[in-house]
Amino acid sequence: MMNRTTLGGGALIALALLFAGITILAGFALRGWRLDLTQNHLYSTAPGTERILKGLKEPINLYFFLSSEVVSQNPQLKSYAGRVRELLDELSARSNGKLRLHVIDPLPFSEEEDRATELGIRAVPIGGGKSLYFGLAGTNSTDGHAAIEYFDPGNGGSNEQFLEYDVMKVVYQLAETSKPVVGWLSSLPMGAGFDPASGQPREPWAVLEQAQQLFNVHMLEPTLTSIDADVKVLVLVHPKQLPPAAQYAIDQYALRGGHLLVFVDPLSEQDTAGADPSNPMAAMAADRSSHLEPLLSAWGVDFNPRQIIGDAERALQVSMREGQGPVRHLGILGLDQSSLNQKDVTTAGLSVINVATSGYLQPKKGASVQFEPLLQSSTRAAPLGVERFAMLFDPATLLDGFKPTGQRYTLAARVTGTVKSAFPDGPPAGVQLAANEKPLKASVKPLDLIVVADTDLLSDFLWVREQSLFGQRIAQPFASNGDFVFNALDNLSGSADLISVRSRATFTRPFKRVQALSAAADEKFRTKEQQLQSELRETEEKLTTLQSRRTDKSAAILTPEQERELERFQQRKLSIRKDLRAVQAGLNEDITRLGDVLKALNIIVFPLLFVAVALGFGFKRRRRAGRADTPQTPGTPAGGTPS
Repeated sequence: MMNRTTLGGGALIALALLFAGITILAGFALRGWRLDLTQNHLYSTAPGTERILKGLKEPINLYFFLSSEVVSQNPQLKSYAGRVRELLDELSARSNGKLRLHVIDPLPFSEEEDRATELGIRAVPIGGGKSLYFGLAGTNSTDGHAAIEYFDPGNGGSNEQFLEYDVMKVVYQLAETSKPVVGWLSSLPMGAGFDPASGQPREPWAVLEQAQQLFNVHMLEPTLTSIDADVKVLVLVHPKQLPPAAQYAIDQYALRGGHLLVFVDPLSEQDTAGADPSNPMAAMAADRSSHLEPLLSAWGVDFNPRQIIGDAERALQVSMREGQGPVRHLGILGLDQSSLNQKDVTTAGLSVINVATSGYLQPKKGASVQFEPLLQSSTRAAPLGVERFAMLFDPATLLDGFKPTGQRYTLAARVTGTVKSAFPDGPPAGVQLAANEKPLKASVKPLDLIVVADTDLLSDFLWVREQSLFGQRIAQPFASNGDFVFNALDNLSGSADLISVRSRATFTRPFKRVQALSAAADEKFRTKEQQLQSELRETEEKLTTLQSRRTDKSAAILTPEQERELERFQQRKLSIRKDLRAVQAGLNEDITRLGDVLKALNIIVFPLLFVAVALGFGFKRRRRAGRADTPQTPGTPAGGTPS
């Protein structure tokens, strides 16, 4: 018995030492290995990362600056620093030696600290005279450099949701010495400048600022008469009242097989051209639409600039005025993955794209082009007249008379194929052709066009929150609007390496069931409210009629008939108000009940289920062990009976 006990204790010690040894060895040998069991595969390396790493031709040096002593004192930063280090090690290991990672701990007043500052890594003061360095810089063989100033696990920096993309963007910028040329023409004030309305300097839109980092953006003017041959993609934002010469130049560019990204809009919220700050009502009533005719028709696309899509299922909650509670706005939509084309590289994998007062697109009858929807409404949508939005003070009024058609409307589409010129009779008057230039009548190469029926999705307020970090403006995305634009530019320019890296699902997952309950209750509440208002108007009209028939003309005295009518209305009014409270209470009750069920599942049911399974396995193992230790009767076969 003693030998057996000693042997059992020695075996346990040996197993413990073996386990510790395997754990230590795995910590070094399996660094960077991950098993991703998340629904959206948030921790898996994107296919675009693999393509970029395999395509590296010249070595790239990555310098990971980390103040180890400071980070070790903060558990959150320590955990995130480990995540960053694991990703960098993994990328370096998969690059076949092209990515050379250098981990540097910049001590105060050291050459490493000077090197961090030189490469654009900024120190974060943490008090006590100490500073934190936690950033990444890269250099290539042509003295190019790029940097992530600071890895921030929270807001205001490169958080974990965009970690892989931010790192690979640095690598991509260093690997691509020549960026594709993008021609950008906009009638909206997207660049930096001076805002006459506020009297303050105007910051550039985040989408344009980031596009200028990834591409060689040439800003174009509406007075253009030709488009250079080196322009890979032509971007048109709110092309409003373009001169015939500019339209003809765009037409000829398209016929040469040009790639275009076009944003038109029935009501652009950012269109302030000609607005008079002293007369805001006139500015709200002004025409803020763009349509790009006759070019869109020649390209096989129908667009009505007088209609806006309202969508009861995709409507977002907005606050119109300070102190007013949020209300659902049928014209401001949050398009989730069910509204995005998951088969197209520009929209596959994106999470949410927000649009505001968007129009819709249709393929033109008889057109020979291929029309592929990219963004669509839900089936609970319908077109609304643009005049209902021009001077809108209460978004709830959009629900009055709103009747979904059951049809899905296309808000953005890809159009490809051969097309004919929008100027079949030749150049318009005033256009001078070069000596050897001949006007094209039809496509030389197939057209590649992405057209979007909204310009507001480019606006900062629909997809980024701006914060200041070390005096610099940082745009923190909360929607995929920018990703959609950059994916389209990458795809149209012939480079799709960053698309799958950028198109990562967000960590935030909406409570779709709660949203559906809220939307249903809102509609029911609105119906009851309209019923109350209708009855109020009817009763007031009847009281007025009764009053006009009186003989004594005394407004202070009511006839018995008026008193009965007024009492009936008051009782009905109280009843409807009670119904309204019941609707709201029912909504809260449904949401509370759903929360209670989820809490019960997470706190009670799943733990008990886990314990039951564990006890079942334990009981089964004990039964097997008991059978193995039971001595056999001499002369009795195992499992048999004595003879």
